[in-house]
Amino acid sequence: MHGPAAVGWLLVALCAVSGGLCLLRTRSAVAEQRGSAGGEALMGFGMAAMAVPAAVLAPPRWVWLGYVAVFGAAALHALVSEHSGERRHRHRSHHLLGMLAMVYMAGAMAGAPSGAHASHAAGGAGGAPLVTGVLLIYFTGYVLWAGGRLVPLPAEAAGASGARGATAAAGWGDRPELAFACRLSMGVAMLAMLLTI
Repeated sequence: MHGPAAVGWLLVALCAVSGGLCLLRTRSAVAEQRGSAGGEALMGFGMAAMAVPAAVLAPPRWVWLGYVAVFGAAALHALVSEHSGERRHRHRSHHLLGMLAMVYMAGAMAGAPSGAHASHAAGGAGGAPLVTGVLLIYFTGYVLWAGGRLVPLPAEAAGASGARGATAAAGWGDRPELAFACRLSMGVAMLAMLLTI
C-alpha cells in the first residue's frame, strides 16, 4: 500500500493485533463466534501483510494476485455460507463486503505499474474512484455504527445485573464487545488502506 511508513507500520500493528484477537475468538464455545472469527482473523492478518510499507517490502505482482485468489476464495466461501443458511446472521454481509474490498485493493495493487509500488506515481496505482468512494462511505458508516455499539450503556438500559451476570459468565473470547472492537479496528484500518489506493 502507498503512504507514509509510520502509518503503514501502525496499520500493520493494528491489523496483526486484531487478527490475533480474532484467532483467540476461534476457541469460543459459541459456534457462531467461531465461524465469523476465523474469517476475521484471515482478514486481519491479510490486511497486516498488505499494509507493510512499500519502502520496506515492495512485493512483486504475483503476490498481489495471490491475495486476490485467497480473498476471492474467502469471499466465495462467505457468499455460499450466507446463501446456504449456514451461520446466517447480520454480520455475514459485512464480512462478505470486507473480503470483496480486500480483493479490490489487491487487484488495484496488482494492476499498478511496478514503479508505483515503491513511490507515489501520478495516475499510477489506484482502483476505480467510484468503487473506492462507495467503499469509503460504507466503511465510514460501519466504523461509526460499531463505535457507537462499544459505548457503555447505563445499568438500567442494559438490564441491570442480568446483563452483567451473562457477560461475566461468558468466556473471554465470547464477549461481544471484543468482537465489536476487532471489527471496529479492522474497519478503521480498511478506511486507511482505501485512502492510500
